Amino acid sequence: MDLPGADELAGLPEYTRVVLNAVGDRDEVIVVASSLGGFTAPLVAARIPVAGLVLVNAMIPSPGETAGAWWANTGWLEARTTAAQQGGYGTEFDEAAYFLHDVPAQVAAAGARYQRPEAGAAFASVCRFGAWPSVPSRVVAGADDRFFPVEFQRRLARDRLGLEADVLPGGHLIALAQPSGLASYLLGA
Repeated sequence: MDLPGADELAGLPEYTRVVLNAVGDRDEVIVVASSLGGFTAPLVAARIPVAGLVLVNAMIPSPGETAGAWWANTGWLEARTTAAQQGGYGTEFDEAAYFLHDVPAQVAAAGARYQRPEAGAAFASVCRFGAWPSVPSRVVAGADDRFFPVEFQRRLARDRLGLEADVLPGGHLIALAQPSGLASYLLGA
């Protein structure tokens, strides 16, 4: 999906609309959401019947939470800092260290021109849903995710969804770093 991330007026309702338009009248849709997309997934599932949800290194919101509040609510910074200290890489955010460390150099270079900032509107939007939908759901945690460390993701999946995360090789951008492994996992559903 090409979400309007750079649009200062586009929040979660606009993100949800883009996804719903892309789905159209298809049925048996499984929503796969990565990172901030975890905030859009339950909103899509609240609007249309979906066959399932897969959260891949995703933020897992509580009903009524904002993505801006999620960081402190989940203890993310402490988890990320602890993992960095244990892993021997810097605690200050660096895109190469946290997002691109396992992405092949040619893939990272090819994607550079598509990078754009994420406006604050999505982080200020309230994730308005009553409860996670009662559909088959799975959580994928990248074993090498430095941004959302694996133990953090496991805890979040258990605490917020009552699910055990499936751990796959790869970092935060697992779809770019380990596309075959992730695709095999998704198709094996």
